[in-house]
Amino acid sequence: MTKETHPIEHKVISRWISSGASVLDLGCGDGELLSLLIRNKQVRAQGVEVSEQAIQNCVAAGLSVFQQDIDTGLTEFADKSVDYVILNQTLQQVKKPDLAIKEALRVGKKVIVGFPNFCYIVDRFQIFFRGKVPVTPSLPYEWYNTPNLHFLSIADFKEYCRKNQIKVEDAAFISKKRGVSFLPNLFGEVGLFLLSK
Repeated sequence: MTKETHPIEHKVISRWISSGASVLDLGCGDGELLSLLIRNKQVRAQGVEVSEQAIQNCVAAGLSVFQQDIDTGLTEFADKSVDYVILNQTLQQVKKPDLAIKEALRVGKKVIVGFPNFCYIVDRFQIFFRGKVPVTPSLPYEWYNTPNLHFLSIADFKEYCRKNQIKVEDAAFISKKRGVSFLPNLFGEVGLFLLSK
């Protein structure tokens, strides 16, 4: 896969990460983002994943990934031992998102969080006009097979950061593979945040 065909979220994350940095990707999936960062930013990368199949795919691709449920914390990592911790498309799927964020901020000097905006205008229209849980490109699951446990918006996450004195160093909002600057809580499908504590 060429750099141009990676999801725009990966391009934003790659832009935020310094070359040669240490990276811990929590919920790394098949390792696509880790592979991109190793190739383009020469990072020292490690992934954490719960799915055995995803881990096998990562190992087959030569990535360093270990199995762990991040809901139990990151006790094997020392404070500020990693330059960047990534929680991309993971936060809404963990049982304890507050613990995951706090542990990521403890372990990482900076934390990158990305999630689907459940208050995106298309989702709102589907709920209002169809009276059903939305199914969209950023939320492709039916209510009965979704891995998502928590439904948050960009506004919810900004408020969470304010309440917990988490510094938002940068943010990007994406819809239809382009950036959104006007009313991102309404028009952004995905929110990405670069955080520090």
